[in-house]
Amino acid sequence: MKNFTFVILLLMTFGVQGQLEHPKASPAAKVVQAIGFSSIQIDYSRPATRGREIFGELVPYGRIWRVGANESTKFTNTTEIDVLGHTLHAGTYALYAFPQESEWEIVFHKNTKHWGDGRNNYNQEEDAFRVKVIPNSEASFQENFQISFENISHNGTDMIFHWAKTRVVIPIKVDTQGTMETQIEKALQPRPSAQTYYEVARYYVEQKIKYAEALDYLNKALELGGDTYYFHRVKSLAEAALNDHKAAINSAKKSLAIAKELGKDEFVRMNQKNIDLWLSQLKN
Repeated sequence: MKNFTFVILLLMTFGVQGQLEHPKASPAAKVVQAIGFSSIQIDYSRPATRGREIFGELVPYGRIWRVGANESTKFTNTTEIDVLGHTLHAGTYALYAFPQESEWEIVFHKNTKHWGDGRNNYNQEEDAFRVKVIPNSEASFQENFQISFENISHNGTDMIFHWAKTRVVIPIKVDTQGTMETQIEKALQPRPSAQTYYEVARYYVEQKIKYAEALDYLNKALELGGDTYYFHRVKSLAEAALNDHKAAINSAKKSLAIAKELGKDEFVRMNQKNIDLWLSQLKN
């Protein structure tokens, strides 16, 4: 009996030791992108073409696709976002697609428990929503399926699917402006500091909005905080946006002089470039 037990244990040990862990043909990947105060994370796998025809063959037209390989692709957003006019609440979703030659449906699906695309277990009633997009043919060839983000701003981005020569763009928007206005309203009560006035003004100028308000806040920042090269720098940009180029040149010269004294060479160059530009516009 003891000999029999020893043989069984030996066989079990050999069996465990003999198992090989193979690397996945479609390796896992993660992409995380901050957009304003939001963050998007996508967990997916990256299959390769390996000389195969992809869309219409390996990935059939009209059938659900997991947007990658292995497990279903997971899309996580930390705040409410807008996808082509549809509101996606904060959470984690399975990301699917129904590719066609001339149009794709992109699916944000609430059930994240299915393996892969779910096939017969997939239930359209569990979709958060679907959006339609037009695929593009790219000159550049992408061997491994890739999800990325482009055209990133405080207010949105484009989510990109690229595999072989097919590229799909899904625009995403976030309400950073609304969040900022709420923060600004609180920050300006009851007695803002010079730095607070400056930060509000800088945000408006960066976003190319509310230049008159920005200029008013910058004047208050200078009154409270005194001359700084960055106060005058942003003030010059607000004045130029309001087409007051003489005032903009004057502010830029003040910023340049202070920056030069402090050894801020980058600001010296930026101010000089703007001064030259605005002088040429005055001549015209």
